Amino acid sequence: MSELVEKIPMGRWLRILPPIMIVCIISYMDRVNIGFAMAGGMSDELGMTASVAGLAAGIFFIGYLFLQVPGGEFAAKRSGKKFISWTIVFWAIISILTGFATDVTHVLILRFLLGVAEGGMLPVVLTMVSMWFPNEERGRANAIVILFVPVAAIITGPLSGYIISLSNWKWLFILEGIVSLVVLIPWLLLVSDRPESAKWLDKRERDYITGKLEEERQSLNNGPKQIASLKEVLSNGTMIKLIVLNFCYQCGIYGFGLWLPSLLKNLTHSGMNQIGWLSALPYVGCAIGMLFVAQVSDKTGRRKPFIVIPLVGFALCLLLSVKLSSMIWVSYAFLVGCGFFLQAAAGVFWTIPPRLFSPEVAGGARGVINGIGNLGGFAGPYLVGLLIQMYNYDVGIYGLVILLVIGAALTISLPSSIDEEVKAEHTAPATH
Repeated sequence: MSELVEKIPMGRWLRILPPIMIVCIISYMDRVNIGFAMAGGMSDELGMTASVAGLAAGIFFIGYLFLQVPGGEFAAKRSGKKFISWTIVFWAIISILTGFATDVTHVLILRFLLGVAEGGMLPVVLTMVSMWFPNEERGRANAIVILFVPVAAIITGPLSGYIISLSNWKWLFILEGIVSLVVLIPWLLLVSDRPESAKWLDKRERDYITGKLEEERQSLNNGPKQIASLKEVLSNGTMIKLIVLNFCYQCGIYGFGLWLPSLLKNLTHSGMNQIGWLSALPYVGCAIGMLFVAQVSDKTGRRKPFIVIPLVGFALCLLLSVKLSSMIWVSYAFLVGCGFFLQAAAGVFWTIPPRLFSPEVAGGARGVINGIGNLGGFAGPYLVGLLIQMYNYDVGIYGLVILLVIGAALTISLPSSIDEEVKAEHTAPATH
């Protein structure tokens, strides 16, 4: 970071990112706790086959599609803070109701509605981050926000296993839904939508943020023509590649995450409390991988290599975890390796869309990429469940490996100008 940036007050890092992370952590816990519920008796009690269990885990992402674009646009043009406030209330109620489900149909309906309730969250928070952090800080800021995935998983595993071991899967949904309502308090008290409206912000920091974002806007306006409408987004070849890339990546992320408790139970034959703790370590590696890769990418100004390497590493570790499953702890070590690469590309990936969109449609564009791409969150768990039912656990994992390799190939095919533009901006002297 340059000497200039070091002298600027850093309140935005401490005031904006922590409450965003807390909300994201709780939403992720409510999203993935079904994996522990299924391994902890839900599947047996409700008569779920492997494919139906995969459908129950993945149908969330069908509902997740609906508010992606509206959420991003609402945050860009009005208030992301208000949008998230209302969605917290809705998803908390739905999570609690899931604890009272008595058959598969109830679970499918509630999981779909949970997806609708949480659907606008990521494009909203990424849009808010883009209003607070200039491009040279955005990779790290995005990575810190997306750090909610490993942090939530580290908490969810031991907590879910402990709750189920003490009571049953129903209380898992009820208690975690109640916690969702509690986090509404710090969200309302701490978050501001934009630097201009934040009374707590130091004037030097406000001037720095608004000045850098204005420079960025002018640079985009003076450069090659930016995509200026969502219609153009959907017809642009590079953006289609980004959507498919995100789809393949999300297949891997959620296919791994939602089936990890069952994979560990099948591998180690442990009880749910032990599985909860075993599931946490891969996400410790995930947090390290995310921060390391994002920092190196920001430092070098390179984007594509730091998406390709995590995707290939993730695929390779998945493959070796299956091939070496006869050696339990060696196989588990490669599952931890999967964790290191699991989300390492995420912060870097989300630095690319702002380089291709006009600011006017940036929020909606993120929603398009995230919403359509996150259908992989449906396809990944369902594909694994279907392949397990048709063949075995190993074949289910092979399906994820293939999708991750496809994602890496698509990244390589992205325009080289993505790296060149970021690098040029990274190395150019600041203008004031």
